[in-house]
Amino acid sequence: MERENMEEGLITPPSTASSLTPLLVFSTFVAVCGSFCYGCALGYSATAESGIRDDLGLSVAEYSVFGSIMTVGGMVGAIISGKIADLIGRKGTMWFSEVFCTAGWLTITFAKNALCLDIGRLLIGIGVAIICYVVPVYIAEITPTSHRGSFASANQLMITFGFALVYFIGTFISWRIVAMMSAVPCVVQIIGLFFIPESPRWLAKFGQEKDFEAALTRLRGKNADISEEAAEIRDYMETLEQQKKASFLELFQMKYANSLIVGVGLMILQQLGGINAIGYYASNIYEEAGISSTLGLQVSALVQIPAAVVGLFLTDRSGRRPLLLVSASGMCFSCFLIALSFCLKEVTKLKSLTPIVALIGTLVSCTSYNLGMGGIPWIIMSEIFPINVKAQAGSLVTLVNWSFSWIITYCFNFMMEWSSAGTFFIFCGVGGLTVLFVAKLVPETKGRTLEEIQASITPIL
Repeated sequence: MERENMEEGLITPPSTASSLTPLLVFSTFVAVCGSFCYGCALGYSATAESGIRDDLGLSVAEYSVFGSIMTVGGMVGAIISGKIADLIGRKGTMWFSEVFCTAGWLTITFAKNALCLDIGRLLIGIGVAIICYVVPVYIAEITPTSHRGSFASANQLMITFGFALVYFIGTFISWRIVAMMSAVPCVVQIIGLFFIPESPRWLAKFGQEKDFEAALTRLRGKNADISEEAAEIRDYMETLEQQKKASFLELFQMKYANSLIVGVGLMILQQLGGINAIGYYASNIYEEAGISSTLGLQVSALVQIPAAVVGLFLTDRSGRRPLLLVSASGMCFSCFLIALSFCLKEVTKLKSLTPIVALIGTLVSCTSYNLGMGGIPWIIMSEIFPINVKAQAGSLVTLVNWSFSWIITYCFNFMMEWSSAGTFFIFCGVGGLTVLFVAKLVPETKGRTLEEIQASITPIL
């Protein structure tokens, strides 16, 4: 998923201007077109598996490479995203990312063999990893404080919408057409970027004073008084320049040990819980359980968006820990149900229960993930690291997240060949471990200042 609220998005200074303008709404729409592309990429391999394997004759191993190689590209994109966003600006970075995504989708559309598929998927991985970072940062930097939360939520909603749409239409439309359709939001964003302003805060950071004031005026409206907000941004950027930046190796000092354990641990457990494997290979899971893959994918698509909306609503009103505990418990229970369904398949008298139990387990998994484990680990990560190591910590945990995503998505088909029930019992165990990890180690961060959070998690300082 995405580096929402990681650096600039979290530490953006307050703004007094609160007016909504058509350009602000349009700029946000253009930005989240990239999020929509990311959602399409997440859901694509699940619905395309049977069609691609039949048309191109791919083996299990070849399709596993295709399904997982996006995460390899994601690791590359995660490493370079922050540096590129600072070097060429937020608009330039979004344009740069969509060039990769567009090229990737078109390569898949016209692919004639496994190599072309893998190249296309790799290019998409690089692009969407950059999108995960730059889109939420851009939205946070252009929106006034009073509307930042609602506008930032559009990022996750569009990811879920893209995922759900591909899940739904991929069941009755050719995989080549779905790939071509997935390139449309990329092209829309590339064109739209010519009509939206650069982030005022990025312009201020690099001393482009005239462009900074012009961009802020366009976003707030010609009649808005931007003097106070502009002064706040200038003062804040001067404060940031005075902050001592730590090197990457300084992350591994003892004073950051608790923060690293929590931040990295949540990312590892998020991926080892198997949600990406379920998302990428859902059609395979349904077929193994004796369910129509078309029915299963369509029902799964229908619950995605409502679950995401509920999760976003509760995140603003509940603590992080309760939602994580409920989410991890739901993931644990759902994987147990899916494992149980495969066990029932081996019992003649109970075999008829397999499809319904597997479907319920998959739907509970999707719903539970969207309630907490999907987005909250990223929020907590952005809150527990001090500002002087936030960028380095963000790169590290994002790299860990994409790395473990690759491991799980590549190994999943082989694990299913070994034992379908055993695979999900392992995921169930990881869900139980996640509940214990959250209960024992993850601090509650709602309603607390960053200083309070950091003091509580680094008591040795």
